[in-house]
Amino acid sequence: MADTFTATFGGLSESAPGAQQRTLVDITDVPITAWHDLFARAIEPNAFYHPAWACAVSAHARDARGAKALVAWHPRERNRLIGLMPVTSGWRAYGLPLPFLVSWQPYTRLTTPLLDRDHAAEAATALLDAASTSGARALVQRDHSSGGPAAQAMREAFAKQKLTPRVLRQRERAILDASASDPEAMLHDALGAKKLKELRRQRHRLEDDGEVTFAVARTPVDVASALEHFLRLEANGWKGSRGTALAGDYGDTAFVRVATSALALEGRCEVATLSVAGTPVAAGIVLRHGSRAYFFKIAYDEALAKMSPGVQLTLELTKHLCADASVSDADSTANAYHPMIDKLWRSRLPVATTLIPLAGGDGVANVIEFLIQARERTRRDVRRVYHRLLEFREALR
Repeated sequence: MADTFTATFGGLSESAPGAQQRTLVDITDVPITAWHDLFARAIEPNAFYHPAWACAVSAHARDARGAKALVAWHPRERNRLIGLMPVTSGWRAYGLPLPFLVSWQPYTRLTTPLLDRDHAAEAATALLDAASTSGARALVQRDHSSGGPAAQAMREAFAKQKLTPRVLRQRERAILDASASDPEAMLHDALGAKKLKELRRQRHRLEDDGEVTFAVARTPVDVASALEHFLRLEANGWKGSRGTALAGDYGDTAFVRVATSALALEGRCEVATLSVAGTPVAAGIVLRHGSRAYFFKIAYDEALAKMSPGVQLTLELTKHLCADASVSDADSTANAYHPMIDKLWRSRLPVATTLIPLAGGDGVANVIEFLIQARERTRRDVRRVYHRLLEFREALR
């Protein structure tokens, strides 16, 4: 008889005789070949669920280690993975000791699951079954694309199982329509003549110190080199001061080096750099999945803030992406209402956080919803007080 095991996961459990029959597994136990194949067939892209990226985050990143995954296999083609949703426990995600799962964020705000384009609704149903089988009374999908085909497949699964999801938060964030035939005209419409004139003046000020150049690293060797420039720029800025820069933690540094290198081998990672007289003054990491690009992170020399090097880099990157026929759009991955990117990239990607009460989980879901909303209100209040204190301190200077 095959060995049977039981693993505890935040009050949940899993039992099965083999890796491909389990529905909740360690993310490192998902067969890589099957995962790669699903990534290539996904009905909606999510570059952050590439196996190399997700596994690097789970192995190294300081706040995201030890992820699990809900998995769905084709009922007849036993080696065909048709659905994958990385998850963590409600305790790790929200500090709540209740039996629920939360879609796992691999160092970014996007948790759209990977669903096989030929079996999307079936995969979505199987993922919900997997969550319920694990013992979870609810599933929280954080920051998932709510207007795309993956969300539609999930809605079909909800209807089939008579589940009533609750939207806890709905936001829209900036996304670039890279199909624009004239990016200069698009930027003019977005910013206006006055703002563009000011940005040109700032660029001329950068040019006072030497030639301004824009380059995109694509090969693994070039990406590794450009990444080090990015890490130094970020560490020397406000994120370094707050201790949140990638270079400020050994695990975060290891994750981003491993992940970008692996994705660069497949042509799925680029690092854009703006330099003055050969010295990098701004850099951005861009990932790709299908025809969508993802502007993962940006860093710039804050000593040159008056010349807006980060904005100058983003302008060049916008033109670069629009000139690439393989890119249809680019997710900013930024917060909603971001003061910089919202003004440049005027299209919007709807993103939601949704609570899904599973079978018999309505009572628990009510408690989870109340506690999550209370937690978010407290965090908003704290941020509001913090920013007011900063404004008061600046007024006293």
